[in-house]
This record gives sequence, structure tokens and C-alpha cells, in this order.
Amino acid sequence: MTTTDHPTQTSAASHGSTQGQDTEERALWPAVFRGFRRTCPNCGSGPILKSYLKLRQSCPVCREDLSHARADDGPAYLTILFVGHLMAPLLHIVFVTWRPDPLVLFTIFAIGCVTLSLYLLPRLKGAIVGFQWARQMHGFGDDT
Repeated sequence: MTTTDHPTQTSAASHGSTQGQDTEERALWPAVFRGFRRTCPNCGSGPILKSYLKLRQSCPVCREDLSHARADDGPAYLTILFVGHLMAPLLHIVFVTWRPDPLVLFTIFAIGCVTLSLYLLPRLKGAIVGFQWARQMHGFGDDT
């Protein structure tokens, strides 16, 4: 039993030491929170977005290369997930409690959903870029 455990531990240890030499550990949650604030995940002071959703090539403060980020559809999926899970129970509570006119209910919740979506979308894109930077995904860990 020890002979079967030994090669697995050796290969895992050698694999981990190779990765540890090439990359340094980056704190995940500070990078995600900096991204959510739409600032650079490295320095926390430079803006990462040059327009509503357009990512900068690099941070204007610390010159961290941000061109590797690939958020794709992640921010949109997360926005739909968060807005749906927040607004659906609220819609039910408002309808059961006050029974407003359907047109009033639709108008209020349509405005609420659009506003919340427009608020969350760039912030969640920044959070995904911060996550990718912290986990050194998509070229963020390369020193070349």
C-alpha cells in the first residue's frame, strides 16, 4: 500500500514544485473585489474598462497587461442569474402582499431589472477579469 501511495505523492510533489517555481501565488478575493470595483486586479487603482464594457489593453497605472482576459459570456450569464434570483422572489412578495395592477407591476419590475442589469454587467466583467488574473488563466501567468 505504501508503494502505490509513494509514486503518486512523488509525481504530485514534483508537479507542484514545477508550478510553484514558475508562478507566484496571487490572492483571489482582493483581485475579484478590485475587479468588481472596475479597477486593476494588480494595483487596485487603474481603471480596467475604457468604455461601458470595453477592456483596456493594459492598466494605465501599473502597466499590467490585461489583453489576455477572456470574459466572453460569463458576465451576462452571472447578471441574468443574480437579477433573476433577486427579482423573482421580490416580484412574488410584492404581488402577494399588495396585488398591484399588472401594468404597474410590469413597469416597476421592468425598470428594476434593466437598471440592476446595467449596474451589474460591467462590475461582473471586472470580477471575472480579476478572477482570471488571480488564477493566472489565459496568459496572465506567463512571464514572456
